Amino acid sequence: MRLNEALAGDALNRLKRAQGQLASVISMIEEGEECEKVLTQLAAVSKALDRAGFKLVASGLRHCQRARERGEQPPMNEDELEKLFLALA
Repeated sequence: MRLNEALAGDALNRLKRAQGQLASVISMIEEGEECEKVLTQLAAVSKALDRAGFKLVASGLRHCQRARERGEQPPMNEDELEKLFLALA
């Protein structure tokens, strides 16, 4: 299944936000910021990435379900989608 902005939707926005947060974490390390502050921000980046991944899987599930409803062959089957979901868990 190929991703595009319409399919990725909110996940793409989350990834862009995480990209900015990660740049901030790198700057904090380079500037010698306190470990606790760096790790707090890094945890926020990690959570944002996880949520983006789950959003992408959810979008894929919806996309495949709509294909089935139209009588089309979905780009991925349930086993493939489950494998992707579990890779994030």
